[in-house]
Amino acid sequence: MSRYTFSVLALLVTGWALPAEAQLVCCEGPTYKIVYQTVYDEKQVTAYRIEYDTVYDEKQVTTYRPVWETSMQERRYSVSKPVQETSMREEFRTVKKPVWETVMRDASYTRTRWVEETAEREERVIVNKPVWETAERQVCQTVMRPVQETVYRNESYTTYSPVTTCQTQYVDQGSFRDQVELTPGIPRNRLAWSSPEQRWDPVRGMYVTQPAGLYWNQTQRGRYEVKKVWQPNIVAQQVPVTTMVPQIVSRQVPVEVCTYKPETVCRTVQERVCKMVQEEVVRKVPYTVRKPVCETVEQQVPVRVCRWVEERQVRRVPVTTCRMVQEEKVEQVPVRTCRMVAFEQTVRTPRCVERRVPVTYTCRIPRTVCCRIPIDACGNPIDMGAADSSPSDTTPSETPSESQRPTLAPKAESSDPASQVPQLPLQQLPGPVDPEKGV
Repeated sequence: MSRYTFSVLALLVTGWALPAEAQLVCCEGPTYKIVYQTVYDEKQVTAYRIEYDTVYDEKQVTTYRPVWETSMQERRYSVSKPVQETSMREEFRTVKKPVWETVMRDASYTRTRWVEETAEREERVIVNKPVWETAERQVCQTVMRPVQETVYRNESYTTYSPVTTCQTQYVDQGSFRDQVELTPGIPRNRLAWSSPEQRWDPVRGMYVTQPAGLYWNQTQRGRYEVKKVWQPNIVAQQVPVTTMVPQIVSRQVPVEVCTYKPETVCRTVQERVCKMVQEEVVRKVPYTVRKPVCETVEQQVPVRVCRWVEERQVRRVPVTTCRMVQEEKVEQVPVRTCRMVAFEQTVRTPRCVERRVPVTYTCRIPRTVCCRIPIDACGNPIDMGAADSSPSDTTPSETPSESQRPTLAPKAESSDPASQVPQLPLQQLPGPVDPEKGV
């Protein structure tokens, strides 16, 4: 065995693991390639399954049942009967009768007649007559003359400059911590004995006394689980912030200004003036006047007048009187009486019984096995017949029996051409290599 082979064996003993495609180069014998395979060991495991059976317990219970009995009872009562009686009475009344008479009434009236008369009157009226004259007058006007001047004025504009300030920012630097939580299970109903106690009745709105006896109670089992919970930790940090601050700057700018100066200009204007001259005029105006003339007209109108005359009358009216007479009656009334009768009965009370049923199943435990495959100088695997005929300094390990041979895991497809080289069966390998113990 060469010096290089001993160095590789020393690395395996000290705990250094070679990669899956590592090859051992031997100058005097065949070269081996180390391959890692996953095998599954079968193991029988026995577990217990919980099953629940319902068991009925028989119990003698005494209850009371109501029994109704009917009996006849005599009842006396008084009844009022009406008795009708008729009698005659006299009724006096006063009646008014109409009497018609004819009377003459004076209906004289006054009639007015209008008479027209014509007359004249004098009117004095003042009339304005226009008189036109030509005159001259002087008109003065103020004229604004433009004057151009150059004036300097202040102009302001805004500039922005950067300013850096520190701003407080809160950052969450928390971490996850373990927290135990109770996960509720399936609720179960169990029949348990309860002693007398005071309980609140939501229907009645008061406390009632519950007698001792068997009652259904609901229990709920759970299990505790550890969960990751984020615990915040707020930390304040100073963060520089750069902002642009506006600044107002002034400068002198020349501006052309046009001003207007007043100037007085006079001129002579001819114009016509109209004057009104008053003159008195006398004129006669005819007019008509209507005067009223009153006349009396005599007239007599016949009118019928109704006069009421009173007359006394007497008549007989029948009157019916109702009188109540008391009469006693007797009747039979049925009366129902309730009587409680005790009787015994057998009651079946259900309860749940827990039992454990053993269940055996086979589980497969994976583990990794390191094997050697002989290859030639080109990297191709060599048959076992050729490998056995070649001289080797290493001693082959024992081949595991058929019963101790583990189950090989299915090999995943790989795109690496080195991993697609056909491998020898496990029973034909020279011997397994354990990376923890060495070759």
